[in-house]
Formats: sequence, C-alpha cells, structure tokens
Amino acid sequence: MTANFLQLENGQYPNLMKQLKNENERLNAFNFIDETEKTGKIISVKDNICVKGMPATASSKILRGYVPGFNATAVERLEKNGFSVIGKTNMDEFGFGSFGLNSEKPAKNPFDEEYIAGGSSSGSAIATAIIKDHVSIAESTGGSISAPAAFCGVVGLTPTYGLVSRYGLIDYASSLDKIGFMGKSADNIRDVMSKTVGEDPKDTTSLSKNVSNENSRVLYVIDNLMEGVDEGIRDRFESLLSNLANKGYKVEHTKIDYLKHAVPAYYILSMAEASTNLAKYQGFKYGFKVKDFSLNYNDFFMSARKQFGREAKRRVILGTFIRSKSIKQKYYEKSLVLRQSIIKMMHDVLKNGFIITPTMPIFTPKIDEVKDISPVEAYSMDMLTVPPNLCGFPHMSFPYFYEKGMPLGAQLITDHFNDYALLDFLSEWEKDFKYTFKEELG
Repeated sequence: MTANFLQLENGQYPNLMKQLKNENERLNAFNFIDETEKTGKIISVKDNICVKGMPATASSKILRGYVPGFNATAVERLEKNGFSVIGKTNMDEFGFGSFGLNSEKPAKNPFDEEYIAGGSSSGSAIATAIIKDHVSIAESTGGSISAPAAFCGVVGLTPTYGLVSRYGLIDYASSLDKIGFMGKSADNIRDVMSKTVGEDPKDTTSLSKNVSNENSRVLYVIDNLMEGVDEGIRDRFESLLSNLANKGYKVEHTKIDYLKHAVPAYYILSMAEASTNLAKYQGFKYGFKVKDFSLNYNDFFMSARKQFGREAKRRVILGTFIRSKSIKQKYYEKSLVLRQSIIKMMHDVLKNGFIITPTMPIFTPKIDEVKDISPVEAYSMDMLTVPPNLCGFPHMSFPYFYEKGMPLGAQLITDHFNDYALLDFLSEWEKDFKYTFKEELG
C-alpha cells in the first residue's frame, strides 16, 4: 500500500474536504477539519497551536471544548499572507510521545495502516503525505517533527529555537519547544517559513536574527551516536553517504562523547518543565471544567487532572519529583550544565560543516509492536533527534530510501540561524539526486 495524493484542483474545495474526511476515518490525521470554503493556499496546523475559532485540545481530554479566540503568531502571519487553515492535526497528548499513539485516535501510517506514523506531530506528517503540495505547521520538543517526517516519507524542518514565535503554542517544555514545518519540497517549506520567522513582542524568547544559508560540502558523522542504530539502518545510511560523496560532499567522522548523556538530560529538563506547564489545567479556566463544587480541595483538582492520559501523568509525576528540593541540584541543575557543554561541542563541529545522521535508529515499527516497548525504551528512540533539539540547532529530516515500501529518513543539522542552508541542501537533493516524493509514490 502507498500513500495516495488528494488533489485540490480548479478550486474544488468541497471535493477535497470529502476526500479528506474519508482518509481521516482511515488514518486519524486530523482532530478537527474545517469544511468552510477556503481561498488561497491551504495549510494544516498541529493541535497544540492556537487557531482562532478552531478547537485546540493538544489531543488531551483535559482541553476538550477549548476554542481560542486568537491566533498563534505564526498562524496570524500566514493568514495575513493569504494562507488558510483547513484543520487541526492529530498528535501525541501535549507532545508526549514518539509514535503517535498517545492520543484518543492513534495515528496510522499512510503507507500501511498497520504501522505507526510517528510522533508527536503525527497528524501533520500524514496530512503532508496525502495532500498535494501541502505544508503543515508542526512543533518539536525533542524530535516531534523529525520522527513522523521520517516514518511518513516527508520533509520536516525544525528551526533554530526562537526563530519562530511560540506565542499561541500550548507548551510542553518552554525552553525546548519550537514551531516548525512539514512539506514535500524545499520551495513549499521556504515559502511558508519566510513568512513566519522574526521577532514577536508577544514572545520574549523570539529573536530578530537574520537567517543565513552558509552552505558546506562537509558532512560530519558522529560515530558514537551511531552505536545504538539498527544494523540495517546503518547499511542504508552508508549507501546515502556514498551517494553524497559521489556528488562532491566530503564525509568526515568524529566523536562527541557527551552526546550519550543528551537523552537523559533532555528528559530530566523536559519533564520538569512539563510538570510546571501542565499545572495550570485545574478544571477552572481551560477545556474540561469540574462542575461539582461540593468536592473538597484535593478531590476537586484530582477529578480534573485525572483527565490526563497515562503518559502525561507519568511525566507530570516524574517532573514534579525532579523539581523537588532534595533532587533538583542532583539532576536538574546538572542537566542544565550538561546542556551547555553539548551546545559548545556540537557548535565546534557545526562551524565547519553539517552533521548528518539517520533520523530514527529503527525501521518503522507496526502499531502492535510498539505496545510491547517500555517507556524507557521508547525514550531511547529519540537518541538521534534529541541532541539538536536540546541545543536549539536547526535540523531537517528528509526521505532518502524505501525499505519494503516504507520510507527512511536522514537528518541534517546545521549551526544556529543557518536554517536556509538546510533548504538549499534539500533543493540540491531534489535536483541532483532525482528525488521527488511524487515520482517515488507513482
């Protein structure tokens, strides 16, 4: 089975909506589809990014019924440039997951419904895969754009932290969350990205830096980062490196020893921040509201917070523990120091070229197989996508191979604010390597 294109031709929006609803029944790509007639270019938006008048649930029962009266800055800027939002895409609850299964409606891979779509931006990847020339606005904390992009055979670009305003984003971990893009071509992504970047007075973490495109013909492979990668993935990746070398790229091998600590540092920091960010969901202001005011204090708030899914509860509990007085210095503060060390070490490599890795260390698993994976094993699947996310470096997953009909993705990382160099690489890849999504799917 292969992903099929939905067409938007001659302004036949109702026809697209009919097809999209049928596909959504099969794949669970959207939490909400807006059937109102649209004009201009259409985009979809991950369900933890606010769109005025559309539900924003972050795939959580605790936010069911919440409809924001404002747009996220990224959405506002795109709508002012003629883009229209067709719906809110499915995701792992609050971004907690790598497989797209921590949702009321598990996301399914458009190439084969027995396989995962990846997470947490699962719905954005599916929408991009099945709608012609589509770009979806997604979000990444530790690999939430790259993972589903790789599993669904599309391009996922995660910008430099702060380059795109986070105003209107339902937070997971504030120092890690980045709004980014999924598409099928460099031109489509560049068109959308260029209209969203820039400083925003509503977001103190947004930056006004110019975005460069300093290209390099040097690709660094981090050997110790490859140690946990499936042997079959390594073989396919070596073939990619050979192809790139034949096209004039110089492949260098190096080590960054501290990267083995990136995943534990990431989860310590992200869970601590998540437990803080999710504290505001108390059954009063947003979404689910407790109506029994006869309950005592603890029972009142527990009746609201039990609406969290299992993974959300796990991360809130662990994050609260990590922030406790007796533990904070031992783990949280050390993770902050480690993060700065990894940033410096990666920067020392990136100032001389790109870093290239497989996007995910495994082939796309079946949904039934993931059910047997422990939480710790699931967290370790982020070993390749966590380092650039932890450090705020821009990175891009792009498809380069198909294994038994399922796509594989490679990840390219560059230095801060050199985001457009990733799209320049992709433009060259599309041209020189004769790769187009449409040709592969036939």
